[in-house]
Amino acid sequence: MTVPPALVDIALLIGRVLLGVVFFAHGWQKLFTNGIDGTASFFDQSGVPMPTVAAWVAAVLELVGGALLIVGLIVPAAALLLVFDMIGAYAFVHAGNGLFIDQGGFELVGALGAGCLILLAVGGGRYSADHSLFGRRHSPGRARL
Repeated sequence: MTVPPALVDIALLIGRVLLGVVFFAHGWQKLFTNGIDGTASFFDQSGVPMPTVAAWVAAVLELVGGALLIVGLIVPAAALLLVFDMIGAYAFVHAGNGLFIDQGGFELVGALGAGCLILLAVGGGRYSADHSLFGRRHSPGRARL
């Protein structure tokens, strides 16, 4: 079965924006709700190296990367950086805790990382700033970093 291109682009738009909102909210939480000191303290307890630096990197990456996904700007690059962010979250916080998040598991970071891998592979779609600025070069199946 072939999916019409318009549906692919609508699915990419919805998925990209929802991923972006979740990342943006988590970056906001790290910066403003918990604050960098609170985030760094949690990172330190989790064994993250250089917890204050890591807190800043994760917070800014999630906030800015989320915003970039929402508008669809430099989607493959933002998605790649967010995949690395999720690998770090898995390695330092969620590994060994099973699947379910209520037990500290990796379900959220796994789903977010998988979504970013898809965007890395196919780009942000027709309804993205990338497509408006760069044309077909960033269309599904033809993503470029």
